[in-house]
Amino acid sequence: MSTPSFADLGVPAALVQALTAGGITDPFPIQVATLPDALAGRDVLGRGKTGSGKTLAFSLPLAAALAGRRRQPGRPSGLVLAPTRELATQITATLEPLATACGLRVTTIYGGVSQHRQVTALRAGVDIVVACPGRLEDLMRQKLISLDGVAVTVLDEADHMADLGFLPGVTRIMAATPTGGQRLLFSATLDNGVDKLVRRFLSDPVLHSVDEIAAAPTQMTHHVFHVGGVEEKKDLVHRLASGTGRRILFMRTKHQARKLARQLTEAGVPSVDLHGNLSQPARDRNLAAFSSGVAKVLVATDIAARGVHVDDVELVVHVDPPMEHKAYLHRSGRTARAGSDGDVVTVVLPEQRRDTQQLLRRAGITVRPSDVHADSAEVHALVGEIAPLRAPEPKTAPAAKSPGPQQDRSSGGQRHGGSPRSSRAPRRRRPRRGAQRGAITGG
Repeated sequence: MSTPSFADLGVPAALVQALTAGGITDPFPIQVATLPDALAGRDVLGRGKTGSGKTLAFSLPLAAALAGRRRQPGRPSGLVLAPTRELATQITATLEPLATACGLRVTTIYGGVSQHRQVTALRAGVDIVVACPGRLEDLMRQKLISLDGVAVTVLDEADHMADLGFLPGVTRIMAATPTGGQRLLFSATLDNGVDKLVRRFLSDPVLHSVDEIAAAPTQMTHHVFHVGGVEEKKDLVHRLASGTGRRILFMRTKHQARKLARQLTEAGVPSVDLHGNLSQPARDRNLAAFSSGVAKVLVATDIAARGVHVDDVELVVHVDPPMEHKAYLHRSGRTARAGSDGDVVTVVLPEQRRDTQQLLRRAGITVRPSDVHADSAEVHALVGEIAPLRAPEPKTAPAAKSPGPQQDRSSGGQRHGGSPRSSRAPRRRRPRRGAQRGAITGG
């Protein structure tokens, strides 16, 4: 049986043209399942594994439903709630071409940056707001945005909202939208209070569940590598990072993520980090470097397990095994996306073996561990071709600048000339910090 086209599913011609212009011609299973009901105005509860195409599944009916509506300052007619800034940004990137095709404006609202630009956009008038709950509630309290005109509300990755403790805020936000509006809720699971949101805010919802939620994608191959100690682990991780394709390395702590990204870059493997200590401009720079291929390696804490959606990540490495099985599945879901193959490696020290075995059992993963070192045949086979080493670019006078918020407002905080303070004693210590920041931004 052939897969229906977007037009067959009821997507308006203008949106089909926008999809085609972006190289998207064939819908994914979750889109095939949910689009007819969502386009018909029904409340939809969509369940599907990460990378299954949920963003288009709600973006298309959102744009279609709002086309032709009168725009009002500070009063959007569409709302998308997302748990992280990274996810909100990527939803907006997917949504904007579709909105443009329907004559709609989109803006993104999240914390960590000045609200001035967001408020300016709202006052100019926007149709769709893609928002994280915290900043959105701030703007609501300041009466800079009203949700009483929202016709369609989307809640993406509701289970991750619950994991982050956002459900009380999400509940208040959704309660501020009109009762009769359409609600589209997408979540991998319905635990931790997500079911309460469904019962309260969705009216006679249609449930569409695509694939087993806890199951790993069929194109994902799992490996468990046992190492003898810390030095063997370090050598193995550097080898795993040295291939030609994109890879994400997961760490438990912000400090270790920053440290590993710096070490890899200094060793000739351009890497960037992503964690909660980075400012929003720094996050954006690092993600842009990873997405564009300037850096082949992203070293991340669990903040990236849900918030980063980059295609063609061929390898995920659990440098530090996660604490629980849901985190393992979400981290691993950064590879084997959209029908592509991918590999997942968990690096295990002797004292971690029992806990990791239990973790994988709860995640439904069956894999035989291998005792390896950096030069083992199975490691070489997995890494494949080694990318040419690239020496870190020398930094010219970034050390002379005094650190401060101006760095985040600059284009990377590293291109300004020195200041009169550069000849003082602290200058002897600055190059190490400057080199580290350069490493983080991919050289």
